[in-house]
Amino acid sequence: MGKVTGFLEIDRQVAKYQPASDRIRHFREFTIPMSDQEVQKQAARCMDCGIPYCHGPTGCPVHNQIPDWNDLVYNGNWDEAIRNLHSTNNFPEFTGRVCPAPCEEACTLNLEDAPVAIKTVEQAIADKAYEMGYIVPQPAVTKTGKKVAVIGSGPAGMAAAQQLARAGHEVHVYERESKPGGLLRYGIPDFKMEKNFIDRRIEQMKGEGVTFHCGVNVGVDLAVQKLLDENDAVLYCGGSETPRDAVIPGVEFVGVHDAMPYLVQQNRRIGRENIDSVGWPSEPILSGGKHVVVVGGGDTASDCVGTAFRQGAVKVTQLDIRPQPPEKEDKLAVWPFWATKMRTSSSQAEGAVREFQVATLEFVGDEDGNLTGVKCCQVDERRKPIAGTEFVIKADLAFIAIGFRGPFTNSVVKDLADRLELTTDRRGSTNVVANERDYKTSVEKLWTAGDVRRGQSLVVWAIREGRQAARAIDEALIGASVLPR
Repeated sequence: MGKVTGFLEIDRQVAKYQPASDRIRHFREFTIPMSDQEVQKQAARCMDCGIPYCHGPTGCPVHNQIPDWNDLVYNGNWDEAIRNLHSTNNFPEFTGRVCPAPCEEACTLNLEDAPVAIKTVEQAIADKAYEMGYIVPQPAVTKTGKKVAVIGSGPAGMAAAQQLARAGHEVHVYERESKPGGLLRYGIPDFKMEKNFIDRRIEQMKGEGVTFHCGVNVGVDLAVQKLLDENDAVLYCGGSETPRDAVIPGVEFVGVHDAMPYLVQQNRRIGRENIDSVGWPSEPILSGGKHVVVVGGGDTASDCVGTAFRQGAVKVTQLDIRPQPPEKEDKLAVWPFWATKMRTSSSQAEGAVREFQVATLEFVGDEDGNLTGVKCCQVDERRKPIAGTEFVIKADLAFIAIGFRGPFTNSVVKDLADRLELTTDRRGSTNVVANERDYKTSVEKLWTAGDVRRGQSLVVWAIREGRQAARAIDEALIGASVLPR
């Protein structure tokens, strides 16, 4: 604990944003970095609590040792801070940008609505480490002679591959898209995280011996059984990409789309790639000069809002069937858990009209089959339509962003249909069965981790599962493991 009275003397401060009028003109990140001295002052606010709830299980899924690296930052020991942070999190520059920070919700100072700026400090540590040249390849000193294939190069696959390579295994990563990163690259807009951060990590991993095979759709271009035959272990880390069926009349109108193809297309444009992508529609989707309606209240919906504004949308309306949450939660009832309260994302703050407790009844179109509006109504606390409250919102373009129900079923899952055990939850999500101890599937030599196992979730959860699955595979192949769990 570097400064005992820091939390009493220093106010909470986080990085500021460029004005909305400026940032919607580009797709780059718009956070204005804090100086090293400002970050150190924020780190000094950490109380080093007797029970640091920020660690988990209510806080950080990867169990970052937050008080430790806050102390190191306060004392200017950036080298040791990144080593400590890397001991639990392979990619802090990712989570420092896109994680919703459950650690801050669990911070003891959040009882006073002024938690330590943990996410800001985490990103600063990673960025400073790159600036100072601390992040370099860490190849294994000795090789095990074992060969492991990883299907999918999202955060779970990347984390697992890096851990396994450092343990001395020969690791090959197979990615369906033309570049590694999975939904981390193609699903998250550049204004939230620019993709050069992924490229830097990929280069580091190549230096550690990881081989990437892009443009290979395993289960279609390459049989899973061939990978099982040629490797000592195979880890399946696919994303949750099949959208939920909205069951809304009028989805056939031109202008109605699922959210993910829209986001993937824009990310491919920025990456100077062809917008055609395996598994997604190829017709161009653009919001310029249009009235846009986004159905859904989560992160994917918010990403559609920000993307639409940057493409030049005239108006963006976001529909959420849930009631508007309170401005402030009851701390004693929910702390240190994630609270339901009114949150406004940077994209929503750029001018979105938000409608709460509203159900989408149908999409309305003209005789030519083009979308012209979205018919809605208000709902009660049980989400039942209230008679006489119907209204129509003008729309030239509508995106359905109500979540995902599992991986694509036309590749790995289909290829192993007769042997791979799946489970379906009450919302209809289909996931591959494996527990959180050994991550082993019903198929011999096949493990799984990430969204394909737990369902759609956060990047930080994917990193955790990839790390834990890597340790399980290392133990199975060698009989013991020095990899952290």
